[in-house]
Amino acid sequence: MDAPERPCCLLEHLGDIERLCQAHGVARREVFGSADDGRFDPASSDSDLIVALTPDTSRSLVEHCFGLADALKALLRRKGDLLTDASIRNPDLRRSVDASRRELVRCPVS
Repeated sequence: MDAPERPCCLLEHLGDIERLCQAHGVARREVFGSADDGRFDPASSDSDLIVALTPDTSRSLVEHCFGLADALKALLRRKGDLLTDASIRNPDLRRSVDASRRELVRCPVS
């Protein structure tokens, strides 16, 4: 089965998202939920991401995450959830996230 297409709001801004993630010490980024499972509605859906941060002793986790969350909200002009794996403690949320998560990377040119 083919993976669903990523929503246009993320594809249109993928280069900017990559630069923001690099600036905020993100080593890996994944999209989940409606942003990656074919239910995305440009008029009402949010953009949900899970990030893995690189170790950085000059900034706290809060500085990394809140700064990135604010920058993504401004870039995408929509709200969204920014999570880390460790922050997902609810077993139901974990199952839901794990069922749809996929690394957000540039698609290869075919």
